[in-house]
Amino acid sequence: MSRQISQGEGLAVEIHTSTNLQKLFRKTLVTGGTQDVKKPYTWIPTFLTGQSFWLISTPMAQSLEIIKTNVVYETGELFELGIQLSYLLLLLGFLGIGTFFVIRQVLVRRELDLSAKELQEQVRSGDASATELFELGAVMLRRKIYPAATKYLVQAIEKWDGDDQDLAQVYNALGVSYVRDGKLAKGITMFETAVKLQPGYVTAWNNLGDAYEQKKDFKSALNAFEEVLLFDPNNKVAQPRRDTLKEQVKLYRDVPVKTKER
Repeated sequence: MSRQISQGEGLAVEIHTSTNLQKLFRKTLVTGGTQDVKKPYTWIPTFLTGQSFWLISTPMAQSLEIIKTNVVYETGELFELGIQLSYLLLLLGFLGIGTFFVIRQVLVRRELDLSAKELQEQVRSGDASATELFELGAVMLRRKIYPAATKYLVQAIEKWDGDDQDLAQVYNALGVSYVRDGKLAKGITMFETAVKLQPGYVTAWNNLGDAYEQKKDFKSALNAFEEVLLFDPNNKVAQPRRDTLKEQVKLYRDVPVKTKER
């Protein structure tokens, strides 16, 4: 029994002691004693949490910087690639346009050669009409063979039996051939004949004005371009040339005009 009492007292004591410890612990929670006990234990987890956050946040920040750098680098690459593609497309466009004009010139040249061959055969046979001689002269003019063009156009004029207004086109073509062959005076004569045969022939008037301007006869050139604007007020060739020549005529009004012949 005593052992039991002893054990019971012991349990009582332990309970009592535990109760006192609990009271003491509760008491220290209210008084300043708990702060001395609790400070180390609350600061250490906070410190560890801060360290962990710092250890985690630093690599994250570095990763974000790397991601930003990669994004900027990739954006720059895409922009540079876009510029290169634009230049490539532009180059291909120019090459395509150049190829188109080259092919077109080749086809036109071939067509002119075939036309010239057919017309020359008719001329050799002696059956060529004035119109066919004019066409052959025009073909030679486009091929820039000016002596041959002049030859066939003169023959067309000598053999002409059609309307005078149509004949004006032959004289105009002959004037172009003379001017391009360096025979400016003869070219002017042909253009003047063309506009006499057909007074409203705007192309011949423009050619006449250009020929006079090459001769430095600015007043006559101005008169020719003004004639063009009487028949075609919105002519894009004559308008700027007329305005420029007006200023030149004012400048040289009191100065004698010097031609190449003088």
